Amino acid sequence: MKVLSVVGARPQLVKLGAVAKAFKGTGHEHLVLHTGQHYDPGLSDVFFAEFGIPEPDFHLGIGSGGHGAQTGAMLAAIEPVLERERPDWVLVYGDTNSTVAGALAAVKLHLKVAHLEAGLRSFNRRMPEEHNRVLTDHCADLLLAPTAEAMRHLASEGLADRSVLVGDVMTDVCFATRDAVLGRGEARPALPASIDTAAPFLVATLHRAENTDDPGRLDALLSALADLPVPVALAAHPRLRAKAAAAGIAIERGAVAVCDPLPYGDLVAAVLASTGVVTDSGGLQKEAYLLGRPCTTLRTETEWVETLEGGWNVLVPDPARVDDWRALATRPAPDAPQGAPYGTGQAGAEVLAVLAERA
Repeated sequence: MKVLSVVGARPQLVKLGAVAKAFKGTGHEHLVLHTGQHYDPGLSDVFFAEFGIPEPDFHLGIGSGGHGAQTGAMLAAIEPVLERERPDWVLVYGDTNSTVAGALAAVKLHLKVAHLEAGLRSFNRRMPEEHNRVLTDHCADLLLAPTAEAMRHLASEGLADRSVLVGDVMTDVCFATRDAVLGRGEARPALPASIDTAAPFLVATLHRAENTDDPGRLDALLSALADLPVPVALAAHPRLRAKAAAAGIAIERGAVAVCDPLPYGDLVAAVLASTGVVTDSGGLQKEAYLLGRPCTTLRTETEWVETLEGGWNVLVPDPARVDDWRALATRPAPDAPQGAPYGTGQAGAEVLAVLAERA
């Protein structure tokens, strides 16, 4: 069996780590196509080294741009690779422009498409990611769902016959990385020097368009983080830096200490050392849950509804109303027990088994 994975953004590279590990030593052929959607080394190349993933077989170098221009450039560049390789499966991940471009290029060449992390829904049609995931699910041949809730969403859209519950590959990666971090002892995560990891602090990220494109909203969010009573280690995504610079907004102020995006192992180590997380990232919400840290999500909805159970994750109805979430951000971890809604860490092997069975 030949499988070609299409990736391009940091969260996809983390998921690719679990899939690549499952393929290793099996005799199946696994090719990797990197679109270059995230071309900053801190968001891309470092993950290949960190997870032991071989260098991409194909690197398109598309880079940033508007949604139409970026997606169109990806389509044009992916198609000749697929025509030449003719894989048994084109495997796409998550909800980025790379996801939908890979899926569309494949289906137009009558190649089978499998969508990993299928069935997630925010029901926020203003999010580009929501359109990407819905379009991909409806054109894919195989929908690899991470949770029972995702399976329900797919069934409600008439896609039950294409759907398989495999668990969440992010759980595989998160648990393996957690165990490695804990196994190496007291190594300090790569955080700003002003962050004392022996004292309470928060880990934060902020990058979504709805929070960064409006200068007034962005300034209000950064001001609220700066006013928190504990230090905040803010891993600044390139989008945040660019939008803040364009608007003349200072990121580092008050309680906020800024660092570059963290390699995954350092991110896990930072969350484990922290007392909580503040984010608008989908992946970090789930990582905080898996690592047992309370999360405050600066969004009105989440695809990972399981994290809301027991108060482990709390959504903020209006992130710009800082009084709505400032106290939430420093709350203690809840006493509520956690189940295993995202699986036990064997999703990568299940993905491979399902692909091989249906090749």
